[in-house]
Amino acid sequence: MTYKYIHCASRFTEDQKNFYENNGYIIIKNEVSHDEIDKFHRRFLDICENRCDDYTGFISKDPVLKSKGMKGEKVINKLQDFIQDSVFSDYCSNKKVLNTVENIIGPNITAMHSMLINKPPDSDPDVSRHPMHQDLHYFPFRPAEKIVAAWTAMETVNEQNGCLFVVPGSHKCGVLYPHSYPKGTKNSLYHGVHGMAHLPKVNAVMEKGDTIYFHPLLLHGSGPNYTKGFRRAISCHFADSNCEFIDVTNTTQHNIKQEIEGMVQKRLGIKLDYRNAWKTKSKLIKGQPGNFQKYDSHL
Repeated sequence: MTYKYIHCASRFTEDQKNFYENNGYIIIKNEVSHDEIDKFHRRFLDICENRCDDYTGFISKDPVLKSKGMKGEKVINKLQDFIQDSVFSDYCSNKKVLNTVENIIGPNITAMHSMLINKPPDSDPDVSRHPMHQDLHYFPFRPAEKIVAAWTAMETVNEQNGCLFVVPGSHKCGVLYPHSYPKGTKNSLYHGVHGMAHLPKVNAVMEKGDTIYFHPLLLHGSGPNYTKGFRRAISCHFADSNCEFIDVTNTTQHNIKQEIEGMVQKRLGIKLDYRNAWKTKSKLIKGQPGNFQKYDSHL
């Protein structure tokens, strides 16, 4: 199967809309400018080298490289929840990105689950890879059709340095599969599905500034970085602000609910319901406020 590219159309054509609906993803060339990407890269390096004290998001380090004494960009593999950051927040409000997001989920847009993912060289493959999974596993809100991920390459990404892979059309079954830690996985929260390795995959080979948008039920993941360079990408999820929050207790998502609530309590010293945890790390980007902007004191 070949890729489907859009070259910054203001509105999806019927063909483009059908491609996304049938395959669960679409790639747009040159969606984010190189100047913007360079700005995000400089901010990332400043954080890695402790040159700024105003970053409040979560910083994740490669456990294997950390044990070897690596520092800076050679050990940090993820920045997360940066939607309030003075620099990274510009990605979440990028006009071209929002235009495409609006084509998919509508005009009332809330951002959440923002990440800059770094794959340093010389990492353990079981740390560097991301198991095949569905993003909806992490989200206590619905419907799935009103959620979309935007993932932008910060440099050339290919199979050698661990690009994304997708299983085209896998979202159409409408099923959220059970997720758990695959054998060998060393990263916290990197849950994956089992028994799907035989499905045909497409590698999302992309250049700097190219952006892939994909459905939260789409099976996807990424391979290890086998090169001596870095592989970086910046990403954010968007949802219709009026998505309904659900209780995932006694569902296939109960394990991730417990894990994240435990992490919040350990880091912040507070007990926060899973649904409110997502509301507190979201931000209205465009349109009218909705359920994401309503904190529920009873949860």
